[in-house]
Amino acid sequence: MPWLLNLLYATLLVMLSPVIIWRMLRHGRYRRGLRQKLFGQLPAPPNHRPTAWFHAVSVGEIVQLQKIVEEFRKQTRDSWNIVVSTSTDSGYDLAQQRFSGCQLVWFPLDFSWAVRNALSAVRPSLLVLVELELWPGLLLECRRQQVPVAIVNARLSERSFRRYLRAERFLRPVFSSIALVAAQSRPCAERLLHLKVPAERIHITGSVKFDGVACSPQHPPTRLLRTLLQIDPQAPVLMAGSTLAPEERWILDAWQQLRRLHPTLQLILVPRHRERFEEVAELVRNNGLPLLRRSEISTDPTNTPVSHSCVRLLDTIGELGACWGLADLAFVGGSFGNRGGQNMIEPAAWGAAVTFGPNTWNFRDVVQIFREADACRQLQSPAELLPLLQHWLDQPLERHRIGNAAANTVRSQQGALLSTVQLLLSIPELTVTHATESRAA
Repeated sequence: MPWLLNLLYATLLVMLSPVIIWRMLRHGRYRRGLRQKLFGQLPAPPNHRPTAWFHAVSVGEIVQLQKIVEEFRKQTRDSWNIVVSTSTDSGYDLAQQRFSGCQLVWFPLDFSWAVRNALSAVRPSLLVLVELELWPGLLLECRRQQVPVAIVNARLSERSFRRYLRAERFLRPVFSSIALVAAQSRPCAERLLHLKVPAERIHITGSVKFDGVACSPQHPPTRLLRTLLQIDPQAPVLMAGSTLAPEERWILDAWQQLRRLHPTLQLILVPRHRERFEEVAELVRNNGLPLLRRSEISTDPTNTPVSHSCVRLLDTIGELGACWGLADLAFVGGSFGNRGGQNMIEPAAWGAAVTFGPNTWNFRDVVQIFREADACRQLQSPAELLPLLQHWLDQPLERHRIGNAAANTVRSQQGALLSTVQLLLSIPELTVTHATESRAA
């Protein structure tokens, strides 16, 4: 199997090389950590304590992983080496901010030599993957080196499940080797069971995304953003976060029409990808609108007063969660087209009236929870956006009811974090190690 995987990956790499090279030249992506990615030349941990290796793909998973790592360190009394890996530039930049005291590395590509070298260097006692980042070569090498693999906050959509089914015979050794799955929902657990993950290794914990969401009115990063962006606390705020083209244009058009009856309505735009920050800024300027960019403000607000007609652009990484605390009306992007939606839990936790488009399969179970609680509004077409926002502005009591229902729903779903870490430490291969380290501490 390893040589077959190597051949497949090499073929895909050659086919995608024009796109990769263009993005490297145009956006500066994929350039960092090439030796670690291609050859698995990861640095060894600094001592001989047991090592837990945690992996998250990009920004969204890094945010969830931070909670898990912090609780893991608390439960183990900080007696383990912690290695954190990621695959994207934005994820790596955020991880540098979020994982103090941890060893940060790039995740190796799934070539046999890269994963073998990486595992030999790190020598993990445990590998933890967030959501469902399954790489056959890595998991098979973990089985060979007897490294237990856990999938936490696991989710598996019906669409992905069907793809895995087509290669079920090929992937059966991969799924059967997983030591633990902490699944977000029962449907996810049932799909993984069908893919031959042993039943005794699957546990339904709920989503870690509901835990540890900062939503206090006194949250310092939110208060700082309110000051830097000159947000009027007496005026309503419309925020569109994690957006993809052409969602910013739709929001901008709707906002300009809404301001005819609600001239104090403020707008914050937060594109999903940093390489689009300049594109969105140009969109605002082409509409003849004043623009305030977060990246151009350091620690003090600009001396120039900002009016309600100014568009605020959050063009930084890692501040989205805090910025949702400024929103009264929240549109969660990536939900039109084929992206599958973005995290709507954070604006809901803040009590914003939340809406998003029809394509949210990445958060299917979360959306179902909110819809059953009447705590969100899901649009079927962009044409429904303006009427809904107009209704919420005209009917503030209804807007507040939706927001309160959303915040209460988030609170009712919390508790997965502690269960997940306790399950990690109960993996049979780790119980002796954990007990030994606890006595030593």
